[in-house]
Amino acid sequence: MPNTWDPFSLDPDAALHRLKIGNQRFLDGTSNASGRSFDSAKATAAQRPFAIVLGCSDSRTPVEIVFDQGFGDLFVVRVAGNIVAPSIVGSIEFAASQFGTRLVVVMGHTSCGAITASVNAIATGTGPESKNLRAITDRISPHIEAIARRGSGPETMRDAMRANVRASVDHLRHGSQILEELVIKGRVAVVGSEYDLETGRVSFFDH
Repeated sequence: MPNTWDPFSLDPDAALHRLKIGNQRFLDGTSNASGRSFDSAKATAAQRPFAIVLGCSDSRTPVEIVFDQGFGDLFVVRVAGNIVAPSIVGSIEFAASQFGTRLVVVMGHTSCGAITASVNAIATGTGPESKNLRAITDRISPHIEAIARRGSGPETMRDAMRANVRASVDHLRHGSQILEELVIKGRVAVVGSEYDLETGRVSFFDH
């Protein structure tokens, strides 16, 4: 049976607080650098991540650094546009069911290239030439189409990013039987967030 309940796992509120405190250290320049040094004991110990983070693969959004966490603290899944595809759902199901991790965070970010590409695809009616890139924009576009019709200004792009995050959160809450049951039972919380590239701050919403 999957380990969907671990009495020693942080509850969602405590895990969220730990992420917020870590991000504040990152902002203050007081990050715990030792947490990112090699530690053979932590590197080979059984996994006990206190949070699962679905983030964008953008090189400017290194999840562990942004939250000032080290080995084994976070189970991170990164993909362009922080989209939810079957393999992404499976990865998150694995962490939630096997490690008892109780918080799932979807983290979008400002100036996201996948969002820009999707807005452009809606505006022009043509997507990227690569079918693999279209597989990304095609997952984003339905959730931001109404917003994208307003243009391509900074606020529109931010609203589109947030809408995409909320769509991914909703998919994880309701598109997986495992996760949906854990959410209904109050064992897991799935929340959205955004990382501001200009300030380094992570803001959480829908929680």
